[in-house]
Amino acid sequence: MSAGSEDTVAQARSPRGLDATDRELIALLQRDGRASFAALAKAVGLSEGAVRQRVQRLLREDTMQIVAVTDPLIVDLARQAMVGIKVNGDLHQVADQVSALPDVHYVILCTGGFDLFAEIICRDDEHLLDVLNNGIRAIENVTDTETFVYLKLAKQTYAWGSPTEF
Repeated sequence: MSAGSEDTVAQARSPRGLDATDRELIALLQRDGRASFAALAKAVGLSEGAVRQRVQRLLREDTMQIVAVTDPLIVDLARQAMVGIKVNGDLHQVADQVSALPDVHYVILCTGGFDLFAEIICRDDEHLLDVLNNGIRAIENVTDTETFVYLKLAKQTYAWGSPTEF
């Protein structure tokens, strides 16, 4: 890898330049993603226009997303599972193929006993079996899987990255 390539990789991995106000806006939006720019401006002591520009920049740069989070059980998705996946071959290629499956909602490249973890959310056990058998296990270079079915979700939060953690 050339020195220029190493610099590009390092820049891609370096944290974005967030100041205390950016972090506070993120924390406020994590508590209430529908907060108005006027309310956010009052909370951080900036003008509404300045807050709008900051929030739009954070969204444009993919620093944050504002989304609706549902409870899978309430929307008839009763079966959740984490699948450990072992791969022989190009890990990135397999991760891309697993990521393309519509019922896979989270894919992690990792170390340890598995190469990938994929979170699957399905209607029921039959649906889960279909995703495993006809989706994940059908991908070339997937050599083994182990499925961890969720019995109960004890904690789920999307509030990491709040100002108190820095």
